[in-house]
Amino acid sequence: MSDSNRREDIEAKHERNRQQRLSSINRWVEFIKTHDADEWGDQQNRLINSQLESARQSDIDVEHRRRVERAGREYSDSSGQ
Repeated sequence: MSDSNRREDIEAKHERNRQQRLSSINRWVEFIKTHDADEWGDQQNRLINSQLESARQSDIDVEHRRRVERAGREYSDSSGQ
């Protein structure tokens, strides 16, 4: 496989990943438009909390961990949670 083909394969993979992310975002937007905030808010909090916990348990450096915790606090403050 030439470098050109490999680059095209990688670019195609990135585009597929991008399309999948956009599709997921669109599904989430539709969900929050059609469901009560009490329902989706709890789900979103569980997701974010699990991501923060994973970051805490992973083998990351202290500064990265602080950035993750700060982002979590900022999100929590901005969402009123």
